[in-house]
Amino acid sequence: MKYQYNSIADIVQLSEENQLPFWEVVLAAEIEAYEITRKEAITMAQERLAIFSDSVKNGLKDLHKTQSGMSGGQASMLQSQEPKLLGPLAHKALMYALAVNEANAKMFRIVACPTAGSCGVMPGCIEAVAEVYEMGDDARIAAFFTAAGIGKVITDTACVAGAVGGCQAEVGSATAMAAGAVVAMFGGTTLQIVNAMSLALKNVLGLVCDPVAGLVEVPCVKRNGIYAVHALTAAEMAMVGIESQIPADEIIQAMDNIGRALPVALRETSEGGLAKTPTGIKIAERVKNL
Repeated sequence: MKYQYNSIADIVQLSEENQLPFWEVVLAAEIEAYEITRKEAITMAQERLAIFSDSVKNGLKDLHKTQSGMSGGQASMLQSQEPKLLGPLAHKALMYALAVNEANAKMFRIVACPTAGSCGVMPGCIEAVAEVYEMGDDARIAAFFTAAGIGKVITDTACVAGAVGGCQAEVGSATAMAAGAVVAMFGGTTLQIVNAMSLALKNVLGLVCDPVAGLVEVPCVKRNGIYAVHALTAAEMAMVGIESQIPADEIIQAMDNIGRALPVALRETSEGGLAKTPTGIKIAERVKNL
């Protein structure tokens, strides 16, 4: 098949050989692999992008606490006050990412991108950028397929599960996907997209998965917000020409190696890290009795 790829380097080569942007290579590969039309592929992307928007709205609108009491209403707190430190774009990305993860914790519909625990980073960034810069469907679709290509390579060659690679595999992968997606929204080059994802992922290496009480709430919800801003930072650097000295595929392999070397206690088992702090243990006991 003409457009199939196994690495980020493959996407770059296909982009150069066919004079296509990064996202178009990924779209062409989807059309080939699933034997669907371009219209069908774009329609499926639009359906997921609509869920992005809905999950942001639901997370901001529903102010109830989750059953554990650990999250809920925090995105709305950001919405209710003018930002003191962040600019409008970063503030929105932070707020929207929190909203999506709060929606997830309350069992609203979300898109796992690439996982439920990291579902806020991409929507947070894409929705914020589209709103602030008044971008339409074309930019959002370019973002979606760019992120999909990055996510597919990481999934196929490394991992995106916290139980395998720690939170660097979940939120780290989501951050890389979002950084590349944002560059695509601005019409950035393939090289800029690759540098954005590389800068984002290399600065998340070693992040552990230590959910308190075994729930995807602490530190997960607020972590998504913080790393949405991280993704924008990586995109900003890449778009002015700052490059990663380590190639993207090598960073992905390093992430996988680091994740598999992490102690089991720091890979989604809730047997280490924040989950085993005195307060974390108290919360787990309380939640157990709900």
